[in-house]
Amino acid sequence: MPNQHRIALIGYGAWGQNIARNLARLDSLDLICDWKPDALDEARRRHPGVELQPSIDAVVADQRLTACAIATSPASHHDIARRLLEAGKDVFVEKPLALTTADGQSLVDTARQRGRVLMVGHLLEYHPAVERLGELVRQGELGHLQYVYSNRLNLGRIRIEENALWSFAPHDVHVLLRLLGEHPHEVACHGSTYLRQGVADVTMTVLSFRSGVRAHVFVSWLHPYKEHKLVVGGDRGMAVFDDTLPFPEKLRLYRHRVDWIERLPVAVRSEGEAIPLEAQEPLEMECRHFLQCLTTRERPRTDGESGVAVLQVLEACQASLRQGGLPVSAPTGLTSPVDYMAHPTATLDGGCEIGAGTRIWHYAHVMAGARIGGQCSLGQNVFVGGDAVIGNRVKIQNNVSIYDGVVLEDDVFCGPSMVFTNVVNPRSHLSRRHEVRRTLVSNGATIGANATIVCGHTIGRHAFIGAGAVVTADVPDHALMLGVPARVAGWVCRCGVRLPMGVDELEEEQACPACGIRYVRAGHVVRAAAGGQ
Repeated sequence: MPNQHRIALIGYGAWGQNIARNLARLDSLDLICDWKPDALDEARRRHPGVELQPSIDAVVADQRLTACAIATSPASHHDIARRLLEAGKDVFVEKPLALTTADGQSLVDTARQRGRVLMVGHLLEYHPAVERLGELVRQGELGHLQYVYSNRLNLGRIRIEENALWSFAPHDVHVLLRLLGEHPHEVACHGSTYLRQGVADVTMTVLSFRSGVRAHVFVSWLHPYKEHKLVVGGDRGMAVFDDTLPFPEKLRLYRHRVDWIERLPVAVRSEGEAIPLEAQEPLEMECRHFLQCLTTRERPRTDGESGVAVLQVLEACQASLRQGGLPVSAPTGLTSPVDYMAHPTATLDGGCEIGAGTRIWHYAHVMAGARIGGQCSLGQNVFVGGDAVIGNRVKIQNNVSIYDGVVLEDDVFCGPSMVFTNVVNPRSHLSRRHEVRRTLVSNGATIGANATIVCGHTIGRHAFIGAGAVVTADVPDHALMLGVPARVAGWVCRCGVRLPMGVDELEEEQACPACGIRYVRAGHVVRAAAGGQ
């Protein structure tokens, strides 16, 4: 399918070239902007036919461009992103989002006011090993988490505008916040400067969390060899992510434990278990997600708010660094006053995201990592998993569970006690949590009371699933689904009224008897007629 968005890349340096390569592979690179002539010459050689532009002003003013990716120096991120957002463009900006929390928050506010997508390049969020590691943590495979160690070390990539903390640590801080679902309450950062006065080449940061977890982040660009390793330890097991190894070896699970024998701790070792991973380039997955957000208007997994949360931690680390490593209180992660309503009996885990105007009623539970849009309503006993995404103006009635992998786009209605499954063939004695399949409920769809949606399928735009129906296949746009298993029984207007159309293979055009919108049908494909929306 041809790309419907015109995307510009600003900054064709070392990392910008990687972004350009992936956008081009996804048929989504329309323009490259860089003010260095040699960079544009290289872009012309690698991407013949792509428009080249030396002026950011021209990119900002170009109304043909709908979205931009920014891969310039961190000091310029805020100014360039602000100008693009104000010009009505969606923005993907490499980490860090800005160099201060205030500047980052201003970008979040601007994107919200203009209705624009703002996504931050926290690359590890899209790494298959980190995604699988998050699943291991959520599924309790490691037990109660106790500590995290992260080493991001290399020789080279030396910067002069930011220190090693700001250059390397954003990756690890973001992963920590995601894995733990909470923000540190205290940080202590020590550093050493060897090459340029005032710019730390090596830093060691200790982060303390109220859950009792302690994390250590060691970064350096003066290390004799490359090491990108993350160790997560719990009371039931330990996981090691080593990004320098081939994909089959990147993530290993060690089911070590500590037994107490005669009141003394004794380590009980186990063989490391390689965790299967699909070999995917994280940057390609990140670019695909950006394109998906441009089309669906869903909130990015690494949205502006997540970028601000990382900036808050980095600023606290920098304050400790300036004070010679003295502990500094870290912020809570809240970047604005709470502008949603939650009943006192509801449980909202730290690290969930809830939009303005959303109402959450009695005994609901929202897990860490869940993303809920604005103006939603979650009824009594609703559960939202940590990997679930809920758009704007979604209504979820009582006793509904939105499990990991379920995406509800804007204006979706879920009737009382309807069910989303998350694996195809569950067994009580077998763990199949790694087999969760993605379910997408598209804009404006309605699911009736006690209906069941078998995982791994897509419910089309403005579809209507009747009460008690069991959906076992993808559902076309505007389809009325009835029965067990559910079958197409008719067609529904976006206003919810049944259309006077058949379900055969013929072609026809009819108007909604309630609102007058005209639709054309070709078999099981129904769409608004030209000028009908």
